[in-house]
Amino acid sequence: MAVFSRGFGARRRESDERLPPGQYLTEDFPVLSAGPTPRVELDEWRFAIRNENGATKAWTWDELMALPIEEVTTDIHCVTRWSKLGTHWRGVSIDTLFEGIETDAGYAMAHSYGGYTTNVPMEDLLEGKSWVVFEFEGEPLDPEHGGPARLIVPHLYFWKSAKWVRGLTLMEHDAPGFWEQNGYNMHGDPWTEERYW
Repeated sequence: MAVFSRGFGARRRESDERLPPGQYLTEDFPVLSAGPTPRVELDEWRFAIRNENGATKAWTWDELMALPIEEVTTDIHCVTRWSKLGTHWRGVSIDTLFEGIETDAGYAMAHSYGGYTTNVPMEDLLEGKSWVVFEFEGEPLDPEHGGPARLIVPHLYFWKSAKWVRGLTLMEHDAPGFWEQNGYNMHGDPWTEERYW
């Protein structure tokens, strides 16, 4: 009979009911990125939303700071199986950024400095479900975690929470982003383990 080392064994689901299936609890904040870490100066930072007709609305950093800022406490779940509970963020609701934007789009593609992309259904972005955040646990967001600003869509796996976010392109039809083209699920619900194709 073959003998396997401990590393081959999947971690058992911990007893905390806030953990989705297959996840384990961590107190760390692991850094997982594809490619080098972009360094974006605040005076060069821009965030834009372009609707399906090409109309674009954009914000500078100072304009973002002038919008209503929300405190967000939420759990986050990475597809690599770690979860972190009760994290604290500050940022601007995507609902606030969508005020005045005309769209019938069903999907959005998030774009990042550095070229990363990920697709998110509009129903997962709006109605208090996502934010552009710039602080984590009372401190400016580190570049390694997506600073100066990242998207958070905390009810989906964390690859949907694009680091170094620079904008959203609204789409009538769904299309895969970076990880989705490389085998990850188009949606990414941690509670139904929508991890891969």
